[in-house]
Amino acid sequence: MRKRAAALCGAAVVMAGTCAAVPAEADAPRTAETVHAAKPVWKKCATKDYPALQCASLEVPLDHPKPQGQQITLALSRVPHTARTYQGPLLVNPGGPGSSGLGLAGFVASSLPQEVAAQYDIIGFDPRGVGASKPALDCRPGHFDPVRPDTVPTTPAVERANLARARSFAAACSKKYAHLLPYIDTISAVRDMDAIRQALDADRLNYFGYSYGTYLGAVYARMFPERVRRLVLDSVVSPTDVWYDANLYQNLAFNDRHRAFMAWVARHDSTYRLGTDPEYVEVKWYAMRAALAKKPAGGMVGASELEDTYVPGGYYNGYWPILAEAFAAYVNDRNAAPLVEAYQNFGAIDPVADNSYSIYTAVECGDTSWPRDWSQWRSDNWAMYEKAPFMTWNNAWYNAPCAFWPRAAPRPVSIANGELPPTLLFQATGDAATPYVGGVSVHHLLARSSLVVEEGGGNHGITLSGNACLDRHLARYLSDGTVPRGQGVADAVCEALPDPKPAANKVASTSAGGSMLHSLLGFRG
Repeated sequence: MRKRAAALCGAAVVMAGTCAAVPAEADAPRTAETVHAAKPVWKKCATKDYPALQCASLEVPLDHPKPQGQQITLALSRVPHTARTYQGPLLVNPGGPGSSGLGLAGFVASSLPQEVAAQYDIIGFDPRGVGASKPALDCRPGHFDPVRPDTVPTTPAVERANLARARSFAAACSKKYAHLLPYIDTISAVRDMDAIRQALDADRLNYFGYSYGTYLGAVYARMFPERVRRLVLDSVVSPTDVWYDANLYQNLAFNDRHRAFMAWVARHDSTYRLGTDPEYVEVKWYAMRAALAKKPAGGMVGASELEDTYVPGGYYNGYWPILAEAFAAYVNDRNAAPLVEAYQNFGAIDPVADNSYSIYTAVECGDTSWPRDWSQWRSDNWAMYEKAPFMTWNNAWYNAPCAFWPRAAPRPVSIANGELPPTLLFQATGDAATPYVGGVSVHHLLARSSLVVEEGGGNHGITLSGNACLDRHLARYLSDGTVPRGQGVADAVCEALPDPKPAANKVASTSAGGSMLHSLLGFRG
């Protein structure tokens, strides 16, 4: 999330920064199609990587039940179909909540087999409030500027400082966007998706979502099942525990993933010289954290910023060589420069990420209720910290504005669905952001779904990242609707790609596709 747009989704052990709860009685009402959106006017907006990309905008109601009221603007992108066989629009979303989806259309179009991509208009969009959509939210610019208070509230003063930051962020959002916040949530974004469908003159949508985008797609499918043609969900948000418990449980998975990184560093002791025992390496990492809490590196990387820098390694192991080099340089050579550079690449918040965090907070805080008594947060997070120290308090303060959020939240939507055509789910067994239990849970809730598992994988967002086995299932489904059918929990199993080698010193250390995708997904969902 730290470039963090994020969404951590959650399952019984997730977050995305996010998760999704499901009381069936909270089923959302459908919206009558009384107002038909104007067709988008597409213009070229080609980039070097995506020469066929086109862009447009679409006006939608701020409050969909009042279609004649205030309008807002969604930014859209498209790679148009080129084949004679046309299967309609394929709407894609990278998650968050808060991640821009404009670039994802180009990435998906260039990463799918050409003969498959050519059959779809691949449509990206910035959800309401995000990026190029207008208005775009930025509640409190500079909220994550370094050096922040230590995330672990070891003294009352540290806790008060972090609480003041959380309160001030919630207050700033309320002051600047009081008229918008009631409409920045998953249900409103789902209705925007249906407005996009109408504007594209499509009877049904094809949809492909990552991370929080899996929850968005599942809620769309629940509200409008007859309008779903194909549905692909990659790195699946658990439909329970939205959002407070999901964020708590996610800390366990991120702690496990951080320890997997420590074990990888230990296996490559000849390169990093940090020890061959993973527990010993982990002790050195926490010693580095303690030292930075006292004296931030480069005047900008304190303990909180160090966590921000290493959280992305929980999403994508392609970052491990760079993070290990920075770790080793600081510990072995007293050289903080690589650590500062890693922070600037992975942890520092820029204006785009300020916008992403504002939307992340607005959606998660607005989707459902959060505890308002800080003593519950304190008790729950200290208990979790004892088991999972790596990200627990960092994650708690990231979500803490929800304890002071100005608007009352609705009840969450059940995603249970028996009305859909065959759908396809992808899940890695070691995914930290959206743990494995989420994929299994949604597989049970979506009748006729098929679950493809990446055995031994720990990355987040696993299709179109270099695993040919996963991508064959995706291409087959988008080509003709074929899904695997198995007898166990998983309908198909693909082996994970090997971990990167230390010699790889670029972000694209596992695959170019993998690094490009993860730059689009952002972090925390």
